[in-house]
Amino acid sequence: MRSGGPVCVAGAVVEIAVPSESRRAPGISMAGFRGRAEDPVNLQMVPYPAFTVFLDFGDALLVDDASGEWRRGSVVVGMTSGSVRGRGRDVDLLQVRLSPTVAYGVLGVSAEPDATVVALEDLWGRDTGRIQEQLRAAGSWDDRFAVMGAALARRRETGRRVDPEIAFVWGRIVTSRGRVRVERLAAEVGWSRKRLWSRFRSQVGLTPKRAAMLVRFDHVAHRLAAGHGAARVAAESGFVDQSHLCRDVMAIAGMTPTAVAGAPWLVVDDIAWPGVADAVA
Repeated sequence: MRSGGPVCVAGAVVEIAVPSESRRAPGISMAGFRGRAEDPVNLQMVPYPAFTVFLDFGDALLVDDASGEWRRGSVVVGMTSGSVRGRGRDVDLLQVRLSPTVAYGVLGVSAEPDATVVALEDLWGRDTGRIQEQLRAAGSWDDRFAVMGAALARRRETGRRVDPEIAFVWGRIVTSRGRVRVERLAAEVGWSRKRLWSRFRSQVGLTPKRAAMLVRFDHVAHRLAAGHGAARVAAESGFVDQSHLCRDVMAIAGMTPTAVAGAPWLVVDDIAWPGVADAVA
């Protein structure tokens, strides 16, 4: 385990723990968060090109402002999570990010869930309660990472697998930071554009074009959060102009580039998610 030390997030002082290199697996990343705020903290999620699993042992509440749905405990949030916010005072949380090519087997989902936030129990059934008990009994973050890693490995071993062509296309989208044409990807795997569109949508949960937009948005969001100006980011990320970037950011996150640049949700990323590309490959 590696500790990131205390970080201030929207008024809450949070300690962050991440697994050692030996516990990391392709397409899966985990981080532990623990802390307390004097007053309840509201954090707007920023969309990310991975499914996110929250296993909460504090008082966190996830709210989907678009649907009015709210959930406590262990939940899964889809990739297009711009309407979701977390609220709470006592932080004790294990967060897992799953590449959509991994989530296809591990979560048993072949598309974005009908609701942006769903209970993990709805996907894993009674296994969820057993895993939660093991996590509560774990004496350290290392133990929690080991418990969750083993559960994910079991499900990955027995779960479905995406087509090799879909895994290849997703990898190309990620490594190109979303700057690749669907027609070119179809040609590279020897499929028609229509077939790629259909198979990709059924296994990843988004169309290839939407997936590329989301991956490019993630790169843009982290550039903006690092202090780079919107005009420069637009020019260096393949947008026609700054207005084009603003439209895409608003369409995906429901925020302006300025709001994304200051989003508290991104404050912990450099510590909690080292090697962003590894987390979504």
